Amino acid sequence: MSRTREFLDKLHPHFAKGGKFEVLYPVFEMVDTFLYSPADVTTGNTHVRDAVDLKRVMTYVVLASLPCVLMAILNTGYQANLAMEALGKTSVDNWRGLILNMFGYSPYNPLSVVMHGLMYFLPVYIVTLVAGGIWEVLFATVRKHDVNEGFFVSSMLFALSLPPSIPLWQVAIGISFGVVLGKEVFGGTGKNFLNPALTGRAFLYFAYPASMSGDAVWTAVDGYTGATALGLAAMGGVDGITAAGIGWFQTLIGFEQGSMGETSVLACALGAAFLIYTRVANWRVMAGVMVGMVGTSTLLNIIGSDSNAMYSMPFYWHLTLGGFAFGMVYMATDPVSAAMTNPGRWVFGALVGFMTVLIRVVNPAFPEGIMLAILFSNIFAPLIDYVVIKANIRRRAKRYA
Repeated sequence: MSRTREFLDKLHPHFAKGGKFEVLYPVFEMVDTFLYSPADVTTGNTHVRDAVDLKRVMTYVVLASLPCVLMAILNTGYQANLAMEALGKTSVDNWRGLILNMFGYSPYNPLSVVMHGLMYFLPVYIVTLVAGGIWEVLFATVRKHDVNEGFFVSSMLFALSLPPSIPLWQVAIGISFGVVLGKEVFGGTGKNFLNPALTGRAFLYFAYPASMSGDAVWTAVDGYTGATALGLAAMGGVDGITAAGIGWFQTLIGFEQGSMGETSVLACALGAAFLIYTRVANWRVMAGVMVGMVGTSTLLNIIGSDSNAMYSMPFYWHLTLGGFAFGMVYMATDPVSAAMTNPGRWVFGALVGFMTVLIRVVNPAFPEGIMLAILFSNIFAPLIDYVVIKANIRRRAKRYA
């Protein structure tokens, strides 16, 4: 038996019922089961058990998000150093400068780029973990439940969906709103009908729009402004993007302004391949989103408009702009808030793709449509499953009548 196992076994009586730290048992259980599989598993033939439990599923999702985390660090640092070079700045006038001044601010020095990116991504992620974790532990303690590992996924996706310059106190408020009102008030993981990470992001968008949209939030340098490629498209269509010197391949790779983890379609594709291979995410949802997006954008291309350039934007630009790929791979496939029947997954995904393009094109004032599209579709997911199940019952009844 390992020393770590022995150490945890010695601590267990203190956290078990009647122990000095009984109230903190959910925290002890969270650490214990994170390190070791529980010994008290179900035996016999009375239960159907999957080879992968919830903890491993959540671990796989976090692993799948690592390409986006890497791009978040690299692109945030690269964009910041590039902006500092353009502005002629040689230092950062805040606490980050104490560390960054040692590595310089060259956009062509990988170490400098990584350190600058870390100085913005890590604080956002740490605040998300601490603030959201407090609510998770609090609710688990009051309900005498285990701390659910789903929070690690929500915290990672929430941090990746934010702009790098967002104030940290707003990060704490946003994740608190997402965890409490997006999940815990409905009973916790498995009972929520909205995606908690998107709920928190939507709250920040409407409560603090100056920190979540506009030209000044996407690059972590004071005084630097620049629109995202999607923001440029809302003003001038594809011509507006190319006029700014941004090509389609650049939006595919992801070295552009945007939310920290949402800019790279390539990173999202790597995550999608891993999620589909491990069967953690259902490919039908992603395929449905693509079908809905391609069909709707093609239809609007045919309809056309003389006053709105977004009508003529081809589907392959919709794919690479904004958070479409990130939302399709990591948010829409949430197994709790998405539809759970196979036909329902197609319908749910198609609804997300349809709503995303519709919001982007018809309302250019809100170019990033996939966040609201997924939340809107989350509300209809139970109804979609209900209709699919009722149709299946009717079909079987006719077959055996």
